[in-house]
Amino acid sequence: MGAFIHETAVVDDGAVIGDGTKVWHFSHVQCGAAIGRNCSLGQNVNVANNVRIGDGCKIQNNVSVYEGVELQDYVFCGPSCVFTNDLTPRAKYPKGSANYKHTLVRKGASIGANATIVCGNEIGEWAMIGSGAVVTCDVPAHALMLGIPARKKGWVCECGSVLPESLKCGSCGREYQMEGGRLSGKEGC
Repeated sequence: MGAFIHETAVVDDGAVIGDGTKVWHFSHVQCGAAIGRNCSLGQNVNVANNVRIGDGCKIQNNVSVYEGVELQDYVFCGPSCVFTNDLTPRAKYPKGSANYKHTLVRKGASIGANATIVCGNEIGEWAMIGSGAVVTCDVPAHALMLGIPARKKGWVCECGSVLPESLKCGSCGREYQMEGGRLSGKEGC
């Protein structure tokens, strides 16, 4: 099946792009990057050296996924969301990639438009980061994070619906339970 690369996009030698993936206008995939199958990279997306992106990810317009960032399967990155990779950058004193802080975005997580993910943090599976939020700490699975700095304001279902106190999704019927302050799915759901 192959990948679709728009004629204005640049894909460096040594980059790997999976079948069914689409790389749109003015995007750049740098050497050593690996992008999974059936992803969509919108207009003006930059994927830096050695970045790993899983299957089924959607990266909207104007997003730069810098070295040190890893996106697992089915991650959504809203328009103009921001990743960092250096906590104390200086133009005069670059640290190089060996000193970048690793950021992991786990399966199914969504990052809203214009949100900022400060490096060195992990975003849990199926978490939802609200538009404009600034993530400065690890995010639990299924957490709804809002504000500056981002704080947990609730829980979200795998389908994306905000969960009520009962932790039973009104949209898809999945049920969850609290275990040690973390949300987990009940058996059979």
